[in-house]
Amino acid sequence: MKAINRRKLVSAGAMLAVAALTAVAVPAQAFSPKSETGVSSKEIKLGITLPMTGAASPGYNKVPAAMKAYFDYVNANGGVNGRKVTLVVKDDQYVPTQAVAKTNELILKDRVFALLAPLGTANNKAVAASVNPAKRGVPVLFVNTGFSGFADTKKYPTTYPILPSYVMEAKIMGEYIKDNFAGKTIGLVYQDDDFGTDALAGFKTAGVKFATTVGYASGSQGAATAAGWVTKLKAANCDVVILFGVSSATAAGLGTAAAMKYTPQWILGSVGGDATTIKAAGVPAGVLYNAVGASFLPATSDTTDEYVALFSDIYSKAVPGSAFDNNVLVGMNTAFVAVQALKAAGNNPTRKSLLAAIASKGSTFASAGLLPLNYSATSHVGYNGYWFGKYSPTGDLKPVGGTYTLYTTDSGTGAVVKSTYKRPAMPAKGLPK
Repeated sequence: MKAINRRKLVSAGAMLAVAALTAVAVPAQAFSPKSETGVSSKEIKLGITLPMTGAASPGYNKVPAAMKAYFDYVNANGGVNGRKVTLVVKDDQYVPTQAVAKTNELILKDRVFALLAPLGTANNKAVAASVNPAKRGVPVLFVNTGFSGFADTKKYPTTYPILPSYVMEAKIMGEYIKDNFAGKTIGLVYQDDDFGTDALAGFKTAGVKFATTVGYASGSQGAATAAGWVTKLKAANCDVVILFGVSSATAAGLGTAAAMKYTPQWILGSVGGDATTIKAAGVPAGVLYNAVGASFLPATSDTTDEYVALFSDIYSKAVPGSAFDNNVLVGMNTAFVAVQALKAAGNNPTRKSLLAAIASKGSTFASAGLLPLNYSATSHVGYNGYWFGKYSPTGDLKPVGGTYTLYTTDSGTGAVVKSTYKRPAMPAKGLPK
């Protein structure tokens, strides 16, 4: 009887020893008491909706490949706390009802951890109203729209914009017009929804007076519609025309105006100012030449910039033959910031810890942006300013005078001032710690 007890004790001791060794060998992330949606021991799954097809898709349909290129680079270098980042892409064709349906798929079927960079003001508003990610606790990170309303922390508590608001852009653009085109007759073409409403509010705050304004419905942009814009602008004798819409609208406006022999001084909004996309639509680089544009990121032709140099190298290897343009830079920079947020969320990330990490550490995240991120416990504002440039004979946007002069403001009635922000150095090899 005693021998049997000794054998049991020895056996029990051996089992405890094995269990102890096994516990030491199990990765820390496996100890999460409850597995978070979209997170496993090996993967973090994110989802994006945007127009991969349709009238508004040119240029923006390059964003997912750009984001994936950076995520793959991170994954090849150890991932995020040992997990690889994957991105599920859904085509919403820039149609709000499609955005709602595709977002529901991402949350309910694909079970993503968070939504990343969903594109479009109307689409994101429709998703917020119908899908209600906030009620479900789903983070909506770095939305690809400058609608100022998304920074409302009470109305959109789980949404974080990253682009400067359209109000900011219009206010800063208004100051640029006062300084450079005083006394000129100004015209405006804008997308007739909250995208354009934000711009109108900013121009009003800046005191810009328009001889005429032309609103267009999203999806209607094309040569036939643009002919009507040009006719109205010419009739008002506009010397300077602002195109404040998506890239396909910019291309339609520039191309149609050239065909109708109308050559005002063009000012292009940042959303629709990607030269690669505009030229791909058939607009010659010569039509773009000397147009004014704005950006919060470095010029994509500025190979002396460490982010441009690294991101263009990563992208050229991931997507051979595809031009490195502003849409690609935006996508890769967004992915870069997202990786920092995921790392900051901890070894066992939850949706709550992800949102808390951005609130507490987001303002310290490195980025390619030439202006700061303004995240905090009380602010969901991303970047807050722009620099202005002119398009070269080859269509590249370059800063006026060869140096970046940065302007910053808010989405209210605050003044437009020059920024003194100095961007911190990029982490070694572009890999956040």
